[in-house]
Amino acid sequence: LTSCEHPLQYNYTCLSPTCLSVCLQTVCPGAGEHPLQYNYTFWYSRRTPSRPASSQSYEQNIRQIGTVASVEQFWRFYSHLVRPGDLSGHSDFHLFKEGIKPMWEDESNRSGGKWIIRLRKGLASRFWENIILAMLGEQFMVGEEICGAVVSIRFQEDILSIWNRTSNDQMTTSRIRDTLRRVLNLPTNTIMEYKTHNDSLRDNSSFRNTKISL
Repeated sequence: LTSCEHPLQYNYTCLSPTCLSVCLQTVCPGAGEHPLQYNYTFWYSRRTPSRPASSQSYEQNIRQIGTVASVEQFWRFYSHLVRPGDLSGHSDFHLFKEGIKPMWEDESNRSGGKWIIRLRKGLASRFWENIILAMLGEQFMVGEEICGAVVSIRFQEDILSIWNRTSNDQMTTSRIRDTLRRVLNLPTNTIMEYKTHNDSLRDNSSFRNTKISL
């Protein structure tokens, strides 16, 4: 693990998910920087699809990459990350508010769910950047409801998802859906899916048995 002694200097030596250094200090905006409304933490996970997943194995497999507190810190960090479209296999990037783990069981996620958008191969990098910029820029206008976003690279498709705290708040989930359509410039006939984290815990699946929304 790398200890950062000066808050304005982030020396991440590894540029690929296979070798990542983690800064565990409390991150604050530097002098003259533009603070984000919330600090956000990047995570990375990768697993072998043939192995059965469990919450314990998932937690052991997910790795915290780093936390950002300002616009400038985000761009410095993001510019050194591999783009999702260049990842291979069964890989995920996560960007969540600091203190929230990208896990169904996390206290902030337990009563929530996620919107899911399935993408054909080749679109993940652009759509991922658009969705996280909208999230950091507070374009969803739903207060503290947004927990984070995930891009999931799979063999035949890629999947974007955005997680919120309260799955039974229909007004909020609808606003998130409509904002996703706008910021991603999705065609009106794009199929969007929603799944509660309780349902994911029951069937041990992120993307099966979802509810369809047009």
